[in-house]
Amino acid sequence: MQDQRSRVHPHTIRSRLMLETASEIVGMDSWPYLQARVSVREQGSEHWPVVLFASDSPATLREIADGRVQIGILNPSMLLNLAVQGKGPFEKPIPLAAIAVIPSEDQMVFAVAKSTGLKSLAEVRERRFPLKLSLRGQKDHSLHVIIKEVLSAAGMSLDDIISWGGEVRYDPGMPYEPNRLGAFERGEIDAIFDEAATAWGNRALSVGMEFLTLDEPLTQRLESLGLLRATLRKSQFPKLADDVLTLDFSGWPIYTRSDTAAEVVTAFCRALETRKDRIPWQGEGPLPIEIMVRDTPAGPLKIPLHSAAEHFWRTLGYLR
Repeated sequence: MQDQRSRVHPHTIRSRLMLETASEIVGMDSWPYLQARVSVREQGSEHWPVVLFASDSPATLREIADGRVQIGILNPSMLLNLAVQGKGPFEKPIPLAAIAVIPSEDQMVFAVAKSTGLKSLAEVRERRFPLKLSLRGQKDHSLHVIIKEVLSAAGMSLDDIISWGGEVRYDPGMPYEPNRLGAFERGEIDAIFDEAATAWGNRALSVGMEFLTLDEPLTQRLESLGLLRATLRKSQFPKLADDVLTLDFSGWPIYTRSDTAAEVVTAFCRALETRKDRIPWQGEGPLPIEIMVRDTPAGPLKIPLHSAAEHFWRTLGYLR
C-alpha cells in the first residue's frame, strides 16, 4: 500500500495538469494564442494573491503598480526606465525591480521609401512630409509608446503627419508581412516604423526603403527620458550607406514591484532555476540564467534587481 505521505495532493495534480497542458499548447505551431496569464491561490479562497503575466504591453506596468499582477514580462527593457523615473507616459514613478531579463538583441527601424529623399527623422518635420505610414496594429504594444515619445522629442506627432496630408495605418502583424512590407511594394504606403530589425531590415532595403537616422541632439533628449540608443550597422545591413543611429529595443525583463513579498520572488526564482532546462532557448537549452541577471547589450538591465532575487542569484553564484 502506498504511504499516504507520499501521495500527491489532488489539488496539485489538477493545477499541474492545467499548467503543463497550457505549456504544451502555446508551443504548438498552429496555436494563435501565445500570451499566458497565470493566477494562483489557496483552495477555495476568493482572492488570487499571485498573478503572473507573460505580456509585451506597457499596460501591464499599471497592473503591477496597482498590485493586480505580481510578476510580469515586458519588451523592451528600456520602458522600465521610463516607468521607474515617472517619465514619458508615466505620470509618477512606479517602484519596480527586476528579477531577470531574457536576452533579445533588437533595434527600432524608421524606414521610408528611398524616393522620399528623407535621411533623418528631423527632416520629416522640417519638410512637413506627408508620410503614408504603417504602424503595428496591436494598439497596446510598446512600440506605440516609444514612437510617440520619439516624435514628440522631434517636435511632431502622428496627428501632424496626417495634417500634412499623410496617412497613419494600424496594420496587424509583423512588418515583413504582405499587408505591411507587401503594401510598400504595392505602392500603398511609403513608411514603416517598427522593431525586429533583423527580421525585415535587409528585405526593406532591398525593395527600395531607407532607414532614417536620429540626430545626436534628438537621441540625447530621448536618453534623458531613459530610452537607450542603438546603431543599425552597415556590417549587418550591407545596403546601408552608413551606420544609422536609432533606439534600442532589446531585452524582455521579468519584473515586479520593489516591495513584492520576498517569498513570492524567491519561489519564482527557484522555479525558474529548476525548470530552465525545459524552457526553449534559441533552439537549445538551458536558459542562460547566469547572463539573464546582469546588464548586457542583448538584455539591458538598468533598474535594480529585487532584493530577494539578488540574494537568490548571488547564492547560486550568478552574481559576485
